[in-house]
Amino acid sequence: MTTPRKAAHDVAIAVTKVVSKLMPDRIPLTLLGPGCSTDLCASIAQLGVGKLLVVTDAMLVKLGIVGTITDALDKNGVRWCIYDGVEPDPTFEQVEGGLAMVRREGCDAILAVGGGSPMDAAKVIAAAATNDKPMRKLVGLFKVRKTPLPLFAIPTTAGTGSEVTVAAVVSDPITHAKQFIVDPKLLPLMAALDPLLMVGLPPPVTAATGMDALTHAVESYLARTSTPQTERYATAAIKLVFANLPRACSEGSNVEARKAMAMASYYAGIAFTRTSVGYVHAIAHTFGAYYRTPHGLANAIVLPHVLEFSAVVAGKRVAQMARMLGIEAAGDEARAFIDAVRDLMGRVGIPPTLEALQPNDIASIAKQAVAEAYMNYPVPRYMTETECAELLRRMLARVSG
Repeated sequence: MTTPRKAAHDVAIAVTKVVSKLMPDRIPLTLLGPGCSTDLCASIAQLGVGKLLVVTDAMLVKLGIVGTITDALDKNGVRWCIYDGVEPDPTFEQVEGGLAMVRREGCDAILAVGGGSPMDAAKVIAAAATNDKPMRKLVGLFKVRKTPLPLFAIPTTAGTGSEVTVAAVVSDPITHAKQFIVDPKLLPLMAALDPLLMVGLPPPVTAATGMDALTHAVESYLARTSTPQTERYATAAIKLVFANLPRACSEGSNVEARKAMAMASYYAGIAFTRTSVGYVHAIAHTFGAYYRTPHGLANAIVLPHVLEFSAVVAGKRVAQMARMLGIEAAGDEARAFIDAVRDLMGRVGIPPTLEALQPNDIASIAKQAVAEAYMNYPVPRYMTETECAELLRRMLARVSG
């Protein structure tokens, strides 16, 4: 039986498909390989940038990663200043701090260095700097009227794929709500995938960000808006993650494994920016807002549960992912893929439950997650608040094992 709510959701998915087809195929000019971040700095100089705002977080400054970038900028004669006030799940207040620095320092371009949070903040700062409207007025689809400041990206984790996406996420610290700004104008001009910047990542961060890339690819593959093109990118990402994530975790200085994971994140980013995501992200976003759970870790914990829910109607699609990995299953191939995901989680140290999750929060988290996905995400199976709450209870640490 089709309810009015379900019918409205189907209409929204149809609209999403049209929007996806209208999305430009442009991706940033991308440099790949050890040391390519210094080549990007040379390109920034060649493009005549006057002064660059480097958007990052304090830990990357402390670790000296940002210092290697600013040294390369100095070598190429590019003036710069650093805004390191970005924290996980950045708020509008943090982004406003970066915008104030752009105006105070007279910056005419922005370089994002870091994971998804600095990337998101940099995108919003670049857009707000050229659009004469309050930052919150940019929330929604295609609200960026004027071209943002030139934006460059150097990811230091292999997970978000933000260097090739057209979206930015900002958090409200009071309501825990995630605000999405989606516009093709947010796409960076150039990006550098430098595995040398990732060799120092500790195994837990490597694992969580790698599972983030896998989640992007899987949700893109299962999306009702998927196309042969996005499926090729998603397939490549899934294969790369399963083949290289354990090695990247156990052999952190393995440059080839790091490079492969950077490509997995990149391919997954290209795929999901054209198809969108699903309930894994909707739930993971609430975990980040409520408990400051790292996004990749949240996605990893949620992924097998949502796969089980989705496989009821999308079992053939889930089974295809098992076959692409060469997984042999005598019976239920969809179950074999879900088991493979859980096995991968165990091999890289991802817990099966979320210790921070509180039973009293489940109802509000379920309501918020379902609301985020409704009319936004092209999921294969619609989820009610009751179903979402039941799914969340399986992630409680007190019932693990």
